[in-house]
Amino acid sequence: MANVTYDKNCLTVLDHPLVGHKMTILRDESTAPAHFRKLVHELAALEAYEATRDLPTMQVQVKTPICETEGVRLKEDTLAVVPILRAGMGMLEGVLSVVPSAAVGVLGMERDEETHEPHSYYAKMPQGIENRMALVIDPMLATGGSALAAIKYLREAGVKDIRLLVMVAAPEGVAAVNAAEPDVHIWACALDEGLNDAAYIVPGLGDAGDRIFGTV
Repeated sequence: MANVTYDKNCLTVLDHPLVGHKMTILRDESTAPAHFRKLVHELAALEAYEATRDLPTMQVQVKTPICETEGVRLKEDTLAVVPILRAGMGMLEGVLSVVPSAAVGVLGMERDEETHEPHSYYAKMPQGIENRMALVIDPMLATGGSALAAIKYLREAGVKDIRLLVMVAAPEGVAAVNAAEPDVHIWACALDEGLNDAAYIVPGLGDAGDRIFGTV
């Protein structure tokens, strides 16, 4: 594990046996794109379930076939899901399978393979994004550059509650996000050893975007 420091309370690593099982298959280089996409979908749904435990609800009356009773429903216009293109799109349907009423924003970020720095090329947010909880989704948290660029954009748009959902995190990326944005909580399915010289996560799972879209 990389020798970096961060507030351990900023990170939740899902420790469910199903998550570990699915992550092992996800890492396997022989896993075909179709199966890889399905696993990303399933893991994103599990993360979204955990990350939205405190979504605001309201009391409602509902009539069952037997009688009237009281229940809860999510308050409207409270959540936005923001995938970082392109790999984040692989997680989107998984998150929406849990919260289909969520609005969707899109951020296009591209990593310079020499400097490893992100470059923004597209952004489109839902109306009222400043009043919503924003789930930023991206399979890999490596250096933290893309995540921080996305968070910076959302902060400038007025978003106060930002949460980051990733499949695999490197300690370096967690530390970078925590140092710059201590109020942003991170959910991950695995915390790996660290980054190699090319800023790829080790052991990681390769390029998530290429594996999702079959462009290896």
